[in-house]
Amino acid sequence: MPTMLDAVVVGAGPNGLTAAVELARRGLSVEVFEAADAIGGGARTEELTLPGFRHDPCSAVHPLGAGSPAFAAMPLDRHGLEWVHPGLPMAHPFPDGTAAVLARSVGETAHSLGPRDAGAYRRLVEPFHGRWETLAADFLRTQWDGLPSDPLLYARFGLAGGQPASLLTRRFRGEKAPALFAGLAAHGIGPLTGIGTGGMALVFALAAHAGGWPVPRGGSQAIADALASYLRACGGTVHTGFEVKRLDDLPPARAYVFDTSPTALARIADLGNAYRGYRYGPSVFKIDYALSGPVPWTAQEARRAGTVHIGPTYGEIDAALDAALQGRDPSVPFLITAQPSLADPTRAPEGKHTFWVYGHVPSGWEGDATEVIERQIERFAPGFRDLVLARATAGPPQLAARNANYVGGDFAIGSVAGLRLIIRPKLARVPYATSHPAVFLCSSATPPGPGVHGMCGHHAAKAVWRSLRTR
Repeated sequence: MPTMLDAVVVGAGPNGLTAAVELARRGLSVEVFEAADAIGGGARTEELTLPGFRHDPCSAVHPLGAGSPAFAAMPLDRHGLEWVHPGLPMAHPFPDGTAAVLARSVGETAHSLGPRDAGAYRRLVEPFHGRWETLAADFLRTQWDGLPSDPLLYARFGLAGGQPASLLTRRFRGEKAPALFAGLAAHGIGPLTGIGTGGMALVFALAAHAGGWPVPRGGSQAIADALASYLRACGGTVHTGFEVKRLDDLPPARAYVFDTSPTALARIADLGNAYRGYRYGPSVFKIDYALSGPVPWTAQEARRAGTVHIGPTYGEIDAALDAALQGRDPSVPFLITAQPSLADPTRAPEGKHTFWVYGHVPSGWEGDATEVIERQIERFAPGFRDLVLARATAGPPQLAARNANYVGGDFAIGSVAGLRLIIRPKLARVPYATSHPAVFLCSSATPPGPGVHGMCGHHAAKAVWRSLRTR
């Protein structure tokens, strides 16, 4: 008769691996089962275009990963994870050749917004500057973790961060600051009028000032590989190429932890309609490029930034998001782009570059946005198309086929509109627990939500640990 394990984790994405590590280093016997032939989930690196060009199919830049309390508590550097930093975390170019920047320095960022809004930006971020460790621990916690470590600071952040981006940006008088904040909020792929979208933008800004927006040397795969290496050092085991269709497919265990979508969990664990009505969000059209040289941005600041946002006004960004949310084809997309090879030359052959870009599209959209995306890039980097050696495109169907968690191409694994960023996957005292006492959920469908930070797995592991101790 097989030995009963303490915990089995289904899915080897960052959250599944984090949950496995948290349990294994407490001395529990843990095994991870991944359906794909390689670990990583949303943190993968592959040669998608040409030999020698290493691309990240999903996540690429990791401001919350570098500042994650879960990752900070692990010796991931000893397991191969090295963060590298571009000259600037982020640039937001404008048609006149200037750019707003999100720099490590608050002063440099404020100066880039122009004299009308420099002071307003300083006043917004100053109460939280230098307090990242406290803030990160508190706003990446869950409301089920008890009181925040600094209730007054947390309340002050809540007064600003709880606002929609549409309201938070009213404190600015020029056009650059609202565009910068709209671009930061758009990482959540929700309406800018949504509750808490201002807080999302503010978190990304504070992360840049605290620790930058780095990339892992070698690609996002390095995050997953470091977690798996540390897991093995703690006695855990990882199996790949093992698709789980029923709970009975897995070895007997005291707890089963799923780094999957809620609907997949319900199907596998036979939980019936436990997540009926769970809503998934819009998707993106993603292009990975192999380039013969660096992107020829008109704005000089963009030439040294790891991330570049393309959408010159708050209104244009808002319209692009609204089109995706309302099911309309993209026409003038807001683009989030990354230039990892600027900071990490291991990503491409000498003198060549990789370039990562996506624009928002409706869930399940089957069109081709290559033309509208490249037209938008050319507005701010004339001659870009002349540098393209190869491209790999992926719309919602391809994203969903690559990762079963991305239902309809939604890589946030659930809508973040309204209160869904906080209340996910549904209102419950312990959102990681299910109606089955031995089954738990640890994916980005749980608080604190999307991003490669491992905190969903961290919190789920605590729930599992408490349950096993009680039992």
